[in-house]
Amino acid sequence: MAERHSTLRAQRRAQTQRTIQAHAIRLFTARGYDATTMNEIAEAAGVSPMTLYRHFPTKEDLVLTDRHGELIAEHLAASPAEGPLTHRIARALIAAATALTGDDAADDREFLLVRLQLMIATPALRARHLDNQYALQQAITSALHDDAADSDAADPDPADPDADFQAQAAASACLAALHTAMVRWAEDDGRSDLPHLIGRALAAVFGDEVVEPAR
Repeated sequence: MAERHSTLRAQRRAQTQRTIQAHAIRLFTARGYDATTMNEIAEAAGVSPMTLYRHFPTKEDLVLTDRHGELIAEHLAASPAEGPLTHRIARALIAAATALTGDDAADDREFLLVRLQLMIATPALRARHLDNQYALQQAITSALHDDAADSDAADPDPADPDADFQAQAAASACLAALHTAMVRWAEDDGRSDLPHLIGRALAAVFGDEVVEPAR
């Protein structure tokens, strides 16, 4: 029973966050990011300023908070724990993008596109994006460590500084390619296929084999 209540609370929290975020993005798009206040967002979303700040401590969080890291970690966990780290990470990035932009995810796709366009156009968001990239890097390396702990694969051992360094370097390099692809997609107003762009960017760095299906 306690577990069910916990799940329901998490679902309500996620729904509240999504509602607040949707109103914030709408106002940012209509009025401009700098011209929109946190109080105006709280009023539009029908919540108190205290509730708004509890879910989104900063204005930047309203644009940059997403499930991307969670999705990537899920796909990493579901992938075979073998092969080069860059290959595993690359395929997880493409799979997460496919989940966010597929035919059955039109709302998620549009939401992602508008948020990316806001990030590109707003200096404060571009600066905070670096923090998000670091958090995403940590989510990826943590997922690889968790997977290694549950298998006999030769993936990075979190107790091994050199292995941890290699995992962070692989994640960072893959995320740089991801960022390049996502910026191109946003500048193209979402007309191109995001997973394909990500695959092209990764292949440009690591070679075509990085995005070939695992054998």
